[in-house]
Formats: sequence, structure tokens, C-alpha cells
Amino acid sequence: MTTPGSATVRLKALSVVPEGDDEVLVGDPATGTFVTIPAVGGVVIAALQRRASIDEAAAEAEEFAGQPVNVPSFVDTLGELGFLAEDDGDEDAGDGAVSEPVRTAPIQARRWMTGIRPEAVRPFFGPVAWTFYAACLLYALGVFAFRPGLIPDPAEDAFAFDDTGLSALAWLPFVWFAAASHECGHWLGARALGIQTRFGVDRRMWMLVFETDLTQLWTLPRRRRYGPLLAGLAVDSVLLAALLTGRLLIDTGLWSPPDLVRSLLAAWVFIKVMQMLWQILVFLRTDLYAVLVNALGCRNLWRVKSLMLRQAFGRLTPEEAEELADSTETDLRVGRWFRWVWLAGFLGVAAWFCLLLLPVFAEVLRWTADGLAEGPLSAAFWYRLLCAGLLLGPETLALSLAVKEYAGRLAARRGASRGASGTEVAG
Repeated sequence: MTTPGSATVRLKALSVVPEGDDEVLVGDPATGTFVTIPAVGGVVIAALQRRASIDEAAAEAEEFAGQPVNVPSFVDTLGELGFLAEDDGDEDAGDGAVSEPVRTAPIQARRWMTGIRPEAVRPFFGPVAWTFYAACLLYALGVFAFRPGLIPDPAEDAFAFDDTGLSALAWLPFVWFAAASHECGHWLGARALGIQTRFGVDRRMWMLVFETDLTQLWTLPRRRRYGPLLAGLAVDSVLLAALLTGRLLIDTGLWSPPDLVRSLLAAWVFIKVMQMLWQILVFLRTDLYAVLVNALGCRNLWRVKSLMLRQAFGRLTPEEAEELADSTETDLRVGRWFRWVWLAGFLGVAAWFCLLLLPVFAEVLRWTADGLAEGPLSAAFWYRLLCAGLLLGPETLALSLAVKEYAGRLAARRGASRGASGTEVAG
């Protein structure tokens, strides 16, 4: 494609955010596609957005860079990225055109959500609100420090009823509520800044997770991205503080509720602590991983980490070596230590699972096996099968997604290998 110098180029409604002194982050918020380019590219885009011609944009770029800039080639690159408007309705103003967001999870909404006006939720993410959320977290930590007896014990606190099945069923409403409230925190935090999000379902290793796509955060300066990233943990902190207050009142004798209330509170505190500890596992792309990446200014740390591990074990292909060499200095510097954090993270996940979830799953599976032994003609058989299925269903779905993903990778590798073999024979 060759663009005449006197022509103008129509761009989509691109976001251009400075990233340091010599780079800008450019992206299409409608699709969630963002790339980092030299600052001179931002000068060209700004000129084109003002409907300057190719020659005029080249003159501005040359003045900025102090040397000639190949603007037609840069425009071709913008086209390859999908940043050029393709029709009259796909321009800066976005006259009714709807672009499909890039999929970032196996199960995901197809459209960005708005729904709530930013000014309606902005007070919940101001300085006073964040002070309150921090106080709730510190309060919860203080309760555990001074009342260690309230620290959850999976073997005891996970089962609110004598009947293991009822205990498993009692988990579900709070697990779903806690997960939904966490993701709604991200959504509301994003809406407070006027950006759009969407919900999805993904996996981290063998665990099913719900997630909020915050890709449009990249349209904001780095310092403004922390609120939506931490909003889920802010909601968690408030909820945990409320639950612990109930447990503390019981422990100090100021409140004497029925035993069922006491047991439910203990189970819900255990669930919430388990979920919050999960967010600390930065090697699983959790909320705190996103905070880490934003704070360090990384661009593609997850991919760089994978490439550097392959390099360390002698499995890097020439194409991957070239990709690694093109990575940013920041990603390479952080990747040198983060790859080992990620590798050691398998032990962290194993410890999290064995200490918190394994005792629960083991008890439920033992209880289920006892009922299944009675045969399908008994009510206990179906009751226990139902309870176990509801509790273990999310992890089963996560495992199926993992198997599907690995099978796809294996098929792609076999296809590439056959293609390479065919080419070699033909030559």
C-alpha cells in the first residue's frame, strides 16, 4: 500500500498516552488493542487525527525527531494493527460503528459494559473512600494478630453443618457472591474513571477464575490505573472486616447468636481469606500482578518470562530468540528475576491448595464416596453426587479448559512440524 503525500488518513478513535520520555502507548479502546511505539509515532498520529496530510505529518515528525521519518511506512503499520478507519462510520467520532473487542478469556462477554455513569460511583473511589478501604484491611489484619483463634482453620471452619453436603451447598452462595462483588469492584472502579469493562471466565492452572477485562485502563496515565486494579481487593477488605466484626463480637461475648450463625460466619471468613490470599499469588496474573506490571512499567512481562525460561532450559527457537531480543529493556530486566518467581510459584500454589482447599475437597470426596457405595437406587447416591458436583464443578471446568488449550497447542505444533517436513521434501 502506497499513500500519496498529499492524502489524508482517517484513523479510528485511538488513545495516545505518554509512557516515559521516548515512548507512547497507542491503542484502540473499542477492540482493546494497544502497542508501544516511539514518541515520534505519537506526533504523527496527533497530526493525522487533525486531518493533516501525509506530507504535513512527515514535516512535524521530522521537526520533532531532527531527521526524516518514513510516515507512509508508519501508516502501513497502523493499517496492519487495525488502527485505520475502514469506512465512513468507523472514524474518530465513531458514528455508530461497533468494533469487536479482542478476546482475552475462553468465556467472555462480547461487548463492553457501561450502565453506570462515572459521577455516580466516583465518590466511592476518592481519597476518603480509599482511606476507609485501607482501614478495613488493617483492621482485619489486627484482628488476626490479636485474636489468632479467629484465623480460619479449613478442617474445622469449612463445614458449617454436621451434614457435609449442606456445608458444601452453604459454600456456594457466598463463593459466588464474594466473587461477583470482587469483580463488580473492578467494574465500578473502572466506571469511576469513565472506562468500559467486560466480564469473563478463565483459568489459572487448574482453578477456575472470574475476571474483569480492564484493557481500557491503558488509555489512562499509569498513575490513574491503580484504582480499578485494586478495587476488587477494596471490596474484599470491607466484606472481610464486616464478617470479622461478627466473629469478634462472638469471641468477646458481646453477641450470642445461634450456633448456625457462628458456624456460617466462620465458613465465610475462611472463604474470603482464601480468595484474598489467592490475589497475592502474583505469578498467576492476579490483581497484584497487574499492579506490579503497572508499577514497574512492563509491556509484555508474561510473554518475556516464558521466553526467558525457554532460553534458560535451552528450548528457545530462533524465532523466539528474535522476539526476545526485541523486548523492552524493562521487560528483560524484570523478567530475569520474575521467571524464577513464576517457576517457584508452583510451590506457592501447591501450598495454597494443600493447606486451604485439599482438606475441604478430601472430606467432600470421602463423604460422597460413602453415599455412592449405596448405589444409584438410593436417594443418598444422587444427593451426594449433586453436592460434590456443585462444589467441584468449577475446578472440573477449569481442567477441561486446560486440556482443550493444551490439545490445541499440541495440534498446532504437529501441524507446524508436518508443514516444515513437507517443505523440506519439496525442496
